[in-house]
Amino acid sequence: MKKKNAVKILILTGLLMLFVSGCGKDSSMEVTNGHIDVDTQALNVSAQGSEDISQEISMEIVKPAEETDEVLADNGLLEEGLTDDDTEEVSEDALEDEAVEEVSYVEVTPGAVEPVALNGVWQYANYSKIGSGTAALYRAASGRKNVVIGVNAGHGTKGGTSVKTYCHPDMTPKVTGGTTASGSITAAAVSGGMSFADGAREADVTLRMAQILRDKLLAKGYDVLMLRDGPDVQLDNIARTVIANNTANCLISLHWDGDGLAYDKGCFYISTPDGIKNMEPVASHWQMHEQLGQALIAGLGGAGCKINGGGKMAIDLTQTCYSTIPSIDIELGNQASAHDDVTLSKLADGLVAGIGMLY
Repeated sequence: MKKKNAVKILILTGLLMLFVSGCGKDSSMEVTNGHIDVDTQALNVSAQGSEDISQEISMEIVKPAEETDEVLADNGLLEEGLTDDDTEEVSEDALEDEAVEEVSYVEVTPGAVEPVALNGVWQYANYSKIGSGTAALYRAASGRKNVVIGVNAGHGTKGGTSVKTYCHPDMTPKVTGGTTASGSITAAAVSGGMSFADGAREADVTLRMAQILRDKLLAKGYDVLMLRDGPDVQLDNIARTVIANNTANCLISLHWDGDGLAYDKGCFYISTPDGIKNMEPVASHWQMHEQLGQALIAGLGGAGCKINGGGKMAIDLTQTCYSTIPSIDIELGNQASAHDDVTLSKLADGLVAGIGMLY
């Protein structure tokens, strides 16, 4: 048995000597009690000079960093960022070669237009019944103020009158009348609007008004969130409000009052009735709504637009009840009011002036 062991030792010794000499690396070996010890502390590496390194031999096979990056990219992990829990099955050695950064900002392209969809995880989004459409976020081409003004062209959702949504997020009844009667728990998701004395549809006029206002705001450096950017948008009043809550600094809804009067009664904003001032989110935001409304009326008055009475009327609106940013419904007259482009441009100048008092 001793002879056989000696032969094995000699064979192994010879093979190791051939391996070391074949690799071009110096190595010293010692046979002690049938074990072979290999001294690997003297490995020479030549690149821009020689330096001594200590190398540990491991039987673990690690994928190259390039291959690991490809696997991560294919699975969507490399772009989104990794956590310890997400990467239990990924080699830590491979991840050390690739620093994954979390992006905390969104790059803005001046002059760009971006679609904005309703996100189901946003607060109150689950109250919406019509939410498949998208708003349009316009970026000012120059002189950007980094302020987003939400502009809602009232009405303009096909099928909106046949769908009902809760007036209040706590499902309590309305405290005032309006398009929907006092005491109602639900209201039309989007009402159809009225018709002007000349037959023009309110939904068409509010869209034209929104387009003129948008262009004037963009010229002043404001970004503009158009909640309705065409004849129809499949977003109900709650969806529009929730998108604005999460995208804009304030929300201005454009309307004309369908009061049946034969004369132009002038502009006013819808103020918050006392009966909902203790209901959230109204309780935390109604003062901001009032401040925005007052600024808009001041701007309109300064531009020479007719103001109705004290410039406000308290009505329990769905928009107000779901808003978490300064939010107002501005009534720019009634069905007897002029609505040609010259008149709309004058109204837009007043609204821009009012916005400028706050932003």
